[in-house]
Amino acid sequence: MSVGLLAVVDDILSAALKASAKSAGVVIDDAAVTPQYVQGLSPARELPVVGRIALGSLANKFLIIIPIALLLTAFAPWVLPWLLIVGGAYLCFEGAEKVLEWFGFHHGGHDGDEGGRDEKRLVLGAVRTDLILSTEIMLIGLSNVDPDLDFWSRVAVLAVIALAMTALVYGAVALLVKLDDVGLKMAKSSSARVRHTGMRIVRSMPGVFRVISIIGTIAMLWVGGHLVLANLGEVGWHAPVDLLHAVEHALEPAGAVVVWIGDTLVSAIAGVLIGLVIVGITLVIGKAFGRNWTFNEGHAPASGVEGQGDGAVSAG
Repeated sequence: MSVGLLAVVDDILSAALKASAKSAGVVIDDAAVTPQYVQGLSPARELPVVGRIALGSLANKFLIIIPIALLLTAFAPWVLPWLLIVGGAYLCFEGAEKVLEWFGFHHGGHDGDEGGRDEKRLVLGAVRTDLILSTEIMLIGLSNVDPDLDFWSRVAVLAVIALAMTALVYGAVALLVKLDDVGLKMAKSSSARVRHTGMRIVRSMPGVFRVISIIGTIAMLWVGGHLVLANLGEVGWHAPVDLLHAVEHALEPAGAVVVWIGDTLVSAIAGVLIGLVIVGITLVIGKAFGRNWTFNEGHAPASGVEGQGDGAVSAG
C-alpha cells in the first residue's frame, strides 16, 4: 500500500513539474509585479502585507481559479478565452495607467491617502492583479496536464502547482523587500568588508525597487497584451494573433532569443495601446457621470510616493 501511495505521489509531482514548466515566464512576471505594491510601506508592515497578498493568491487559486477552470473545461470550454481576454485587458489597463504616471499624468482624488498608502486597498489591488496572473499560470498548467490522468489526479496536480508557484513567487518577494534589513544588519558587523557590503545593499535598494517597478509594469503590459492577442484568435478574430505570428516567423532566422524579444515587444506595444484605450473610456464614462475616477491602488500622492518609498527601503 505504501509503495503504491509513493508511486501515486511521484506521478503527481512529476506531472505537476512538467505542467508548470511552461508557466515559468508568468511566474517571473508575477514576482516582478508584486514588490511594487509594498514599496513605501514601513518596514514592520512589509512582511505582513506580503503574507496577506500570498493568502489572497492561495484563495484565488483554490477557491476561484481551479474550481472554475475544471468546471469550464468540462462543460463550457468556449468561455475560457473570453475570461482571459477580460483578464488581459485589466492588466493592460493597470500597466498603461502606470506608464501615464511615469510621464506625469495623474488623475483622481487622493484626499484619503495623504498620510501614505492604504494597506487594504493595495492588498486588494495586488490580489486582483494576482488573480489574472495566477489564472494564466493555472490554465497553462492545466493545458499541459496529461489528459489520461483521472479527475482527482488532475486536481492534485493543480494543487501542487498552486502551492509551489505561490511559495516561489511570494518567497522571492519577501526576500526582495527585506534585503535592506539584511543590509542594515551586515552594516553593524565588526568586519569592515561585511559592513561595506551591507551599506552597498542598503544604498542600492531604492534603485532596485525602481527597476522592479519598471519590470513589473512592462510585465503587466506584455502578459496582458499577449493574453488579448492570443485569445482574440481563439474566439474568431485572427488578425491580431496572425500579426504576432508573422513577426515571430520573420525573426526566426535570428534565433529563439530574438523571436522572444520580438514577441514580447509586439505584445507590450499592444498592451499599451489597449490599456490607453481602456483608461480613456473609463475617464470619459467617469466624467459623463460626474465622477473623477482614481485608479491608484493605495498609493500616496504622486509628489511624495517615490521619496517615501525610498526612505522606507533605505531605513530598513
